[in-house]
Amino acid sequence: MRLAIRSLLVVCCLCGCGGGDGDEPARLSADEAKAVATVKEAVNPLAGSGLFSGAVQLSNDGRTLFERAYGLADRTRKVPNALVTRFRIGSMNKMFTAVAVMQLVEAGKLDLEAPLGTYLRDYPNDDVADSVTIHHLLTHTGGTGDIFGPEFDAHRSELRALGDYVELYGERGLEFRPGSGSSYSNYGFILLGVVIERVTGQSYYEYVQERVYEPAGMTRTGSLAEGEDVEGRAIGYMRPPGSTEWAPNTDTLPYRGTSAGGGYSTVGDLTRFAQALLGHELLSAESTKRLVTGKVDSDLSVATGDRYAYGFQDARDAKGNGWVGHGGGAPGMNGDLRIYPKSGYVVAVLANLDPPAAQNVSEYIDFQLPRR
Repeated sequence: MRLAIRSLLVVCCLCGCGGGDGDEPARLSADEAKAVATVKEAVNPLAGSGLFSGAVQLSNDGRTLFERAYGLADRTRKVPNALVTRFRIGSMNKMFTAVAVMQLVEAGKLDLEAPLGTYLRDYPNDDVADSVTIHHLLTHTGGTGDIFGPEFDAHRSELRALGDYVELYGERGLEFRPGSGSSYSNYGFILLGVVIERVTGQSYYEYVQERVYEPAGMTRTGSLAEGEDVEGRAIGYMRPPGSTEWAPNTDTLPYRGTSAGGGYSTVGDLTRFAQALLGHELLSAESTKRLVTGKVDSDLSVATGDRYAYGFQDARDAKGNGWVGHGGGAPGMNGDLRIYPKSGYVVAVLANLDPPAAQNVSEYIDFQLPRR
C-alpha cells in the first residue's frame, strides 16, 4: 500500500495534476519553494481520490512554508476539515508523556534506572514492580505487554482512569525479561502516566496541560472524554473489515485518551510543540538530547532502520540528518510529527482516516525536503 501511494504521488507530480491554493509565503529559498510546490501537487490528488482527509503543515525555523486542510471532518453534515480541526492522534501522545517524565527527572523526582515499584509500591505483580525500570517503559523494553485485545474490547467503556488499566492488567506477568528484547507496549506508557500521577499528586491530564501544552502554546490539544462535546473534533472514518465504505470509528474508541495515546491535537499545536522542544522551552538542551536520541532497535524499526528513544523515534544518520518524532494510528485516525533538529524543518500531518493516510504524506514530504 505504501509503495503504491508513493508511486501515485510521483506520477501525479510528473503529470502536473493538482494545484496551488494561494500565494507562496514570502522569502522562500528556491529549494523550499520547489518543495512546497511539489507537496501541493502531490497531496491534492490524494485528497481528491479519497486517500487523504486531514491537515498538513510544513515549517522551517518557525516560518510556515505550507499549510492546508483537506476533506471533511463530518461527512454527514458536510463539515470541512480546517487547520484548527482537532484530529485524534493515537500514539503521538507518547511524546508528551516522555517529556513529562524527563521534566520530573530534571526535577530530581524520578530516576530513570529505578524500578517501577519505587513509585508504585502497591503494584499487583512483584516481578514487574521489582525488575521493570522507567527506562524500560520509555523504550518498550520492559516486556509489559499491550492493552488491546479481547479484554480491552470487553471493558472498553469501563476503562476511564489510568488506574483502571492497572486494575485490569496489573497482575499479569512479563512477556520477556526486561532489557532482553523490545516489543511495543502501550501498557508501559499507561504505567508511566500512573507514575506521573503518584509523583506529582496531580492527574496525568492536569500535569501535561500545565507543564507541556500551556508552555508550548498548545491551545487545542487534550484528551477529554469521547462523550464530551469537543469543539472542532473531527469524526474518524474507518473501513470495517470486508467493506469498501467509510464508517465512523465511534465504536472502537476508548473512553478517553491516555498517557499511551488517543488524545487529539491540530497540526499547528504539534508544530508549536516541536518548536518548544527545539527551543528548549520544555526541557534543557541536555535533557532534550537524551529524550530524542535513539537507544534501542525496536519492532518499529524493522522496516525503517530508525531507533527508539524515549517516546520518540530517531531516524537520523551519523551526520545528524533526518528526523525525530512519532506517529500514531488506529481505525479512523493517523498522524505523524517529524522534527528535523539539524535543518529546522517540522512536518505535521493529521488525518481522520485509517493508516497510513497521514504517514504516506509525511514520508513524501520527507523525500522532497531540500535538506534532510
